[in-house]
Amino acid sequence: MPPIPGSGLAKGLAVTLRTMTKRTVTAQYPDVQPELPPRTRGVIGLFEENCTVCMLCARECPDWCIYIDSHKETVPPAAPGGRERSRNVLDRFAIDFALCMYCGICIEVCPFDALFWSPEFEYAETDIHELTHERDKLRDWMWTVPEPPALDPGAEEPKEIAAARKTADKLQAQEAQQAEEAREAQAAQQAEGPRPGGAAEQPGRTDGQEGQE
Repeated sequence: MPPIPGSGLAKGLAVTLRTMTKRTVTAQYPDVQPELPPRTRGVIGLFEENCTVCMLCARECPDWCIYIDSHKETVPPAAPGGRERSRNVLDRFAIDFALCMYCGICIEVCPFDALFWSPEFEYAETDIHELTHERDKLRDWMWTVPEPPALDPGAEEPKEIAAARKTADKLQAQEAQQAEEAREAQAAQQAEGPRPGGAAEQPGRTDGQEGQE
């Protein structure tokens, strides 16, 4: 059956009328921030305490946009008679977001949960060199990483939260120990008191005044 003349025009006008009667859904950005899902790939945050400088993320990155520098340090034995060990210490961790294609491979291959997606996306720069985020800036992005979804009752605590709590408890214990040592040193000084045999000095008198008398 041949098409009816003018049917294409009628269909086009019908689509136009349906669109005109619908409510607009224009997002008033930046006045109104969009509601992004928790797993949005915005920017990458670094949880430095979990990084062991294994270089796996840098090796697997298809764009070679991750730069890592480190050095080795000798760790004393944990127990007397033990053997000294060496460990890698992170010196630099940077990501060039001008090259990054947001594939997420670095986050997936990290065996120690040191990299996380943040939904933040407002980090445009006028200078391309500013898109290379160093370790401190990547650490600041961790504050924008959303919390993991709630676990089932009786499930194990997430590794990132356990590591953060362990680090906080360690720092708190060190501060408490330092405060206790300071109190003990102050108490020991107070217990010693003035040295015996010393003559009490009279205020306001000098050696020259004593000689004149």
